[in-house]
Formats: sequence, C-alpha cells, structure tokens
Amino acid sequence: MRLMRVGQAGHERPVLVAPDGDGHYDLRPVTDDIDGTFLAALAENPELLPEPSLLPRTDIAGERVGAPVARPSAVLCIGQNYAAHAAESGAEPPRQPILFYKSPNTVVGPHDDVLIPRGALRTDWEVELAVVIGRRARYLESAEEALTHVAGYTISDDVSERAYQLEESGGQWSKGKSCETFNPLGPVLVTADEVADPQRLRLRSWVNGEPRQDSTTADMIFSVGELLRHLSQYLVLEPGDIVNTGTPEGVALSGRFPYLGPDDVVELEIEGLGRQRSVCRPAP
Repeated sequence: MRLMRVGQAGHERPVLVAPDGDGHYDLRPVTDDIDGTFLAALAENPELLPEPSLLPRTDIAGERVGAPVARPSAVLCIGQNYAAHAAESGAEPPRQPILFYKSPNTVVGPHDDVLIPRGALRTDWEVELAVVIGRRARYLESAEEALTHVAGYTISDDVSERAYQLEESGGQWSKGKSCETFNPLGPVLVTADEVADPQRLRLRSWVNGEPRQDSTTADMIFSVGELLRHLSQYLVLEPGDIVNTGTPEGVALSGRFPYLGPDDVVELEIEGLGRQRSVCRPAP
C-alpha cells in the first residue's frame, strides 16, 4: 500500500494511492489521520484497510502534499552510516551507530519550502531512507525481528546547517539539524510488504538539476534491521516514530559543491518510493 496525506498544513486528510497508481481513495471512512495510533492498529490487524474499491474515490489535483505521517513523537537520526560519506566528512567509519535527534516540528511536506536560517551560510542537503515504526519496539533480539516492527518506508531530506552542527554545537549535532522545515518527508509511505529488501534501494539527489548523490542502501554500514535492533537496546521506539538512516556521499560538506542558497531547488529520489522537490527560501 501507498499512503499519503494531502491538504493544508495542519489540516491534511489521509489518502490511499490506487494499487495501479491511477487515482486515489479517501481513507477517512477508516481513520482520521495516518499517525502512530492508526499504524499500530494496522500492524495488529492488516484487514483494517478494506479493498480500495470499497472506499470513495477522491481527487487530489492541485492540493498540497503533506508528510505521509502525522507529527511523530520522535525523529531519530543516524550519522555517518555510509562509509564514503564518513570519509568525505573527515571521519573514520563508526564502530556503532551514531544517534542524534531532530525536533519533530522539522517535519514538513515533500514539496514544501526549506527555510534557510537567518545568517546561515552552510545549509546542506541529505537524501535518506526514512523508516516509519509500526509496532512498539524495545529490546529487540535480532535484525530480522526488528524488521517486523516497520510500518513502511519513505524519503527524508535530513537538511543540516553545518556551522550550527559542527562549530556552534557545543558537542551535539541537533542544533544544526532542528531548524524549521529541516525535514521534508514523503511523498508517500510505502508499506513494508511492498519493499522486498530495504538494502537494495537506489538513492539520488540533485541541486538545480545537477546530480549530487547517487548510491544505494547496500552501502549502509549498519542495515535497517540492525539499526532498529541497536536503538531498541537504548530507547523505546513508538508507532509513528521516524528513523532517518543516514546519507551517502555527495553533500556540500564534502567541499565539492556549494552550500544551498535562496531559490536553489533540491530534488531527492529513492527507487520505488517516489520523488520530492523543495525550493530554498530565506527564513522570514
């Protein structure tokens, strides 16, 4: 299944994409929103969603596309999870996952503007596979078990302000990760049953139409399942939580590309999960 939320920010409605991609169905007869409560119920009872033909058709033409999951309780992020990205960052590949947090209010729609913070000069893009949790997870015993707690996958842009992250951080990264609009998400949540292997997905990014990142999730140091297993030893993952799993090489931090400025256009794509497009604007 492919789930969406459309409408003005704060007033999105849940939508099911037709299995053949031809049209959309209104999910409001089933749920008010795509959130942790709904995802947990769906994990326990997949029959919660009826056949699409039993739902009313809906036209989403011209409507804003929101993040495919309503505001999560947590956005957990993994740093330097691709060896080449660690190298371009000037770091050795980590021996265990590096965890940092983004504020949940950074999550915006996949085509919403990205606001460059006042005075910022080093705003960067990061295409990432985002994992959405479907079942409460604590002390998972294996990577295989961990994958059974995944509701689905989507595209995340882990936007970063590098000066805030590295030079003004006080030793933690979240200050450079939590500026408003710094996590475009979507356009769709693709349920886990439609992703045969999350370690075989191609990720790409472009800035103003020029290629930047081009890699696959096979290059992750820690797989999706291992990341979730590891995290569950330290914290409880709740339905609706988002885990950003790291970005491949090709970001501005590498020194090979300029940082983002007003009117720059960032496009991200992950195989089978769709494409997003954001325009950079100065924060008012």
